[in-house]
Amino acid sequence: MKRRNIDNPKFEKFLEYIYILVGSAFVAIGFNLFLLPNRVASGGVSGISTILDATFGFEPAYVQWAFNIPLFIAGVVFLGKQFGFKTLIGTIFVPFVVYMTRNWEPATMDPLLGSLFGGICIGLGLGIVFRGKASTGGTDLAAQIIHKFTGLSLGTCVALIDGLIVLSAAFVFDIERGLYALIGLYVTSKTIDIVQIGWGRSKMTMIITNKQQEVQDAILHEIDRGVTRLAAHGGFTNNERPVLMCVVDQTEFTKLKQVVRHIDPHAFVTVTDASEVLGEGFKRV
Repeated sequence: MKRRNIDNPKFEKFLEYIYILVGSAFVAIGFNLFLLPNRVASGGVSGISTILDATFGFEPAYVQWAFNIPLFIAGVVFLGKQFGFKTLIGTIFVPFVVYMTRNWEPATMDPLLGSLFGGICIGLGLGIVFRGKASTGGTDLAAQIIHKFTGLSLGTCVALIDGLIVLSAAFVFDIERGLYALIGLYVTSKTIDIVQIGWGRSKMTMIITNKQQEVQDAILHEIDRGVTRLAAHGGFTNNERPVLMCVVDQTEFTKLKQVVRHIDPHAFVTVTDASEVLGEGFKRV
């Protein structure tokens, strides 16, 4: 019964809207508890609202609505209707929660802690919103519009906009606040990665050995992991040298090395990190 609910498209769609609302709430609360009271303008429309609040006393929620809604409309006009209703929800709901929580007491008045934990909250919220296949709009839409008309890469456009906001924070407040804003930006990006791909890290190994069948059987039966045999040829000898590819959990990697070393001490093994693995034995697709 649970499996049917999870695979039900209506349930999945409902879950996406829950992700958007919960993620947007995290973004707004992190902004009010950590970033705004410490004057940490770590990019985006929230950073702009922090600067305008300090400079002119404008209500941050109103500023965010004033930027987000026109940017969303511009995104629809210039980029098409790909953003949809879900992104509109995130665009409107974040300032709404910012407004509703505007009188909450700050969690800390230490700007370093504010930038660290504010970055974590913002990254956690955005990661959850992205899982709902939406966004909170804002300067991301502006970056996509600039990308379309200038040919600059999307990453460059995002970096330029956030960089201008951070520079403005350094000018309006001081250099230290600008540096704290950079810390917040960095922590946000890393937290989004963790939410998207998880804490776990797997290892992908490529094994070249003269004892392919023995190594393959040992991995299958002793480690209980699948193996894929790839066709390959030696660059120097031009002889056929099949490569065994295997993905294991980080906790199983040491055992894999021991197994391969025991069977063929002269095996050639390369190892890379696999940040996310979907399929049997790992995460569900």
